[in-house]
Amino acid sequence: MNNKTILIVDDDPAIRYAFKRTFEHKDYSIIEATNGQEAIDIISKKIPLLVFMDITMPKMNGLVALEKIKETGSGLPVIVITGNGNMDTAIKAMRIGAYDYLTKPLDVNKVRISAERAIEMTNMKNKIEELQKELTSTQKDLGTVIIGKHPMMQDLFKKIGVISTTPNHTNVLILGETGTGKELVAKAIHENSFNYNEPFQAINCTVLPENLLESELFGHEKGAFTGADNKKIGKFELGGKGTLFLDEIGDMPESLQKKLLRVLQERTFERLGGNSLIKLNARIIAATNKNLKQAIIKGKFREDLYYRLNVIEIILPPLRERKEDILLLTDHFIKKYNIKLNKNICGFSDDVKNLLIQYNFPGNVRELENLIERAISLERGEVLTIQSFPPEIFSLRNIGELELPIYTRDFISAKKIIVESFEKKFLIERLKETNGNVTEASKISGIERQSFQRLMKKYDLSSEEFKN
Repeated sequence: MNNKTILIVDDDPAIRYAFKRTFEHKDYSIIEATNGQEAIDIISKKIPLLVFMDITMPKMNGLVALEKIKETGSGLPVIVITGNGNMDTAIKAMRIGAYDYLTKPLDVNKVRISAERAIEMTNMKNKIEELQKELTSTQKDLGTVIIGKHPMMQDLFKKIGVISTTPNHTNVLILGETGTGKELVAKAIHENSFNYNEPFQAINCTVLPENLLESELFGHEKGAFTGADNKKIGKFELGGKGTLFLDEIGDMPESLQKKLLRVLQERTFERLGGNSLIKLNARIIAATNKNLKQAIIKGKFREDLYYRLNVIEIILPPLRERKEDILLLTDHFIKKYNIKLNKNICGFSDDVKNLLIQYNFPGNVRELENLIERAISLERGEVLTIQSFPPEIFSLRNIGELELPIYTRDFISAKKIIVESFEKKFLIERLKETNGNVTEASKISGIERQSFQRLMKKYDLSSEEFKN
């Protein structure tokens, strides 16, 4: 049944009439109440689609009525209206759970926009109510699941299954940009292996200085060096028959590369300051965002170590190459952070959907996750909208074309978006026209060469892209 009922709660009949005139052309059914208690009585019999609630009213004021509505757990959106727009009242209304806060005299456009957003949120919530019911049942798996329907991801899942059945002396090298989920893949291999009950030890090769990294990997005996007051068990030993994940292996110091090669060849090692051989039983999974073949050519990475690590190679695609997975990942992160942050976000608006698909995500899946966590943390409603995200995230440097719902922006940010769209397109056309000749392009544009180059840098444009 299509609910198109809006409840107007205000003791001023002129205000109620104004709301009726505002929404009658949209075929909404308007119900009126003169105070909070009357509103509560109406809602107990029939829950409307939306409520506009004045604060200062006889019998029961709007904030008390708002509290009682929220206690029912119905999720009914309430937009508070008041003639006294002070900070404390606004904060209190939003804390209680108002969807929005409007001050008198009311701006008709603002009223309509606020109503449309609240109704969109309600419709979205109803559509995916069943999805929300799955949150509890999936809570256990949210931290380790890998999401993806793209063929490259399906191939990855198959590869993980195969690798998990291989012996622990079969090393794995994971290659991919920052944020593509290299550690997540390493954990998936471990958790699906026969030794899943054994430890998973991870260490980042860029975090520690060389001497501490060596101690972290191999351990040390008491007195092995200044400050070694006690014996330390290293990651190679702590890993047992589990998995040792060496992240950012491309940044490992060259002296340690030689020692690691020996360990992988012999499958034994010694603690620093010790002389007893200890057997390496763990599987070694290494990962890097660097081009190791280029590093080998430059003499910064050992070729023999590369081939010893690269028994099985996994290449993770950047998120921009599997855009069909963006919305799946977004749904997944909404579930995850609803649980972590005790929120009830039920989805995202169509304009957010379009922007997420267009955005290139230089930080890959990690950046998407951080965006969703931030948006859910700050969102006061139940649907993520463009306003839930920082404006700079969807700048034209990242999305390329102007397909933004400008009407949802304030004047300054809307103007910025339009100007950036024009500037970027203008530069591209001039560079195409001159085959990437910056001097000629700036000349026919009537712009100084330095200014033209600054704009190119602003939009990450290279003259080489336009040379035939």
